[in-house]
Amino acid sequence: MLVPIKPENEKERLAAVKSYKLLDTIPESDYDNITSLVAEICEVPISLITLLDTDRNYLKSHHGIEVQESPRDISFCGHAINQEEDLFIVEDARLDPKFKNNPLIAQANSIFYAGAPLINSDGFKLGTLCVFDTKPRKLKDWQKTTLVNLSKQVVKLFELHKKNIELKEIEEELLERNIQLKNFAGLVSHDLKSPLANITSLARLLKEEYIKDLDKTAVEYVDYIEESSYTLKEYIDGMLIYYKSDELASKNKQDFNLKELLEDLDEILFVDHSEFEYPKKDIILHANRAAIFQVLMNLVGNSLKYNDHKKPLVSIHFSDDDVFYRFEVKDNGVGIDKDKQELMFELFQKGDNSDKFGKKGTGIGLATVKSLITKLGGTIKVDSKPGEGATFSFTILK
Repeated sequence: MLVPIKPENEKERLAAVKSYKLLDTIPESDYDNITSLVAEICEVPISLITLLDTDRNYLKSHHGIEVQESPRDISFCGHAINQEEDLFIVEDARLDPKFKNNPLIAQANSIFYAGAPLINSDGFKLGTLCVFDTKPRKLKDWQKTTLVNLSKQVVKLFELHKKNIELKEIEEELLERNIQLKNFAGLVSHDLKSPLANITSLARLLKEEYIKDLDKTAVEYVDYIEESSYTLKEYIDGMLIYYKSDELASKNKQDFNLKELLEDLDEILFVDHSEFEYPKKDIILHANRAAIFQVLMNLVGNSLKYNDHKKPLVSIHFSDDDVFYRFEVKDNGVGIDKDKQELMFELFQKGDNSDKFGKKGTGIGLATVKSLITKLGGTIKVDSKPGEGATFSFTILK
């Protein structure tokens, strides 16, 4: 018996085999369907998909036999991967010197063999798609062609399996990083809040108690410190809400009255001469109330802040169908440039406009809105022109 020699690139070939992470995996129907089909096409009792490991021939799929692996030094596949041809055929192993006294002939009655190497895009021969019979035979030309073509489909399945694993690993890594980032954001935000509150309080106290002792420049400096501390607080609060959006979106659905939710918004946000129009009739929704309230709180709040009218007007329209709840938040504010509308839902993307208090936004609020709506199975879009207000339309999956 001639023991199959190992290819010159055996180290690299083995690394390629292991990279697919198919060794010692459970049976899969995609591979078993191919071996079943090949056995029928070639009219043989046994068909295998093999991977040549360091010292064994691992059977990823086995039709007609129950073994999971066999020693590499007696394998027919070990010879097949050393050939240059697309197909290695042994019509009668009893007459071939390479297989004289091979235990597979005596123990498994392996007389006929045909194996097509499984060659990946880097040229490495990973194993074979092969067939066995217990008697001598010849394959027809169309059977040979089909066997080779199906071996290429097996390699495509290998590649797809590998890409799926890589994507899953990337997904798990991103999830872990996101968890770490959330924890970091929460920790930093919590630790910053206390000293930030002290800075704000001390700045205010300095102005109140020592205003007579400060010149104009010093007062401006203190005002700047106080204003900066408020801005930083908005960033911290915004980031906490953004990174808690997963938690908020995961809250259970409940029945609630939309009119009562909008009345709460009216009480919190609308003062002075602002006007708020919304449905005054009872409308019962079965949805995530907390998340919808946060979305509307942000959108309506923005409608009021970015509004230069003496009488700001915000209106909410609601409708639904078999699949979605549909909301529309419309205002008579300053509007949004067309080229800013696509980016405004991205984190830290801020528009050019300042609010009515002269402050720039943080670029967090609308990103939080989009994140929540997406997690609730909906979408959001904006229709606006500068000076003509804005209309935000969004859906929530029922």
